Amino acid sequence: MSKLAALDQLLEQYQQLSYHTDPVLKNKLHEAQDWLKTRIQKTHEESFSQKENVLMAKYFMNRLYGGPEFDDLALQIERLLKYAHKAEKIIPENAIKTGLKSVGLAVLAMQLDEQVAAQLLQDFPVTQKIDNDIMCQTLIKLDQQQLRLEQLGLLDDLGGALDKYMRSFIMHTAFKMCRGTAAKYHFELMYDFIGEGFVAMKPMKSAAKFIHEFTAKERIIVENVHSGKINPFEI
Repeated sequence: MSKLAALDQLLEQYQQLSYHTDPVLKNKLHEAQDWLKTRIQKTHEESFSQKENVLMAKYFMNRLYGGPEFDDLALQIERLLKYAHKAEKIIPENAIKTGLKSVGLAVLAMQLDEQVAAQLLQDFPVTQKIDNDIMCQTLIKLDQQQLRLEQLGLLDDLGGALDKYMRSFIMHTAFKMCRGTAAKYHFELMYDFIGEGFVAMKPMKSAAKFIHEFTAKERIIVENVHSGKINPFEI
């Protein structure tokens, strides 16, 4: 079986999202994601601003938490799957495994955030601006607690994979040597998606440590929201 088979399932999940054919939902989804990213930046400002963490923080915001950037990547993934046998020769196996974890997280983020956007449209006027109270009400109503915790668990898994696979000099060298071939077959976006993980890790002592500190705070927020704590996003 192709090592990229799991990508096919992830792509199918992504293609089934309703916002692709609903422009109102799409706009609200992007609003919800913008709110989420702003909140994450505020919560983790101290960690994200540390020199060694800046690139990984950007990787989080631009790659792992969905958004418009993922739409173009998904189109390339669809094309890549048609040439899976070539891609598997181009990209090292451990890079593929780590890339799959990253893509899976991005798709899950889109699924959860689309649920939030749909609920917002159901409960509030389309022009209603999202604030902390509205988001908190929506998250409680959707009862995403377990799914959000699973999302954080997958992030912890990714941190371990980044430290285990992506710090190898041999792997990094092999990956860099693939750039020309990736461009030849027009897999640049997928290559860059994985490659940014390499670049983001370079200044860090441990990606797993950074991610664990991130998920620890996020678990507190999930608990705060669903336990009805006042100002749940303030920790």
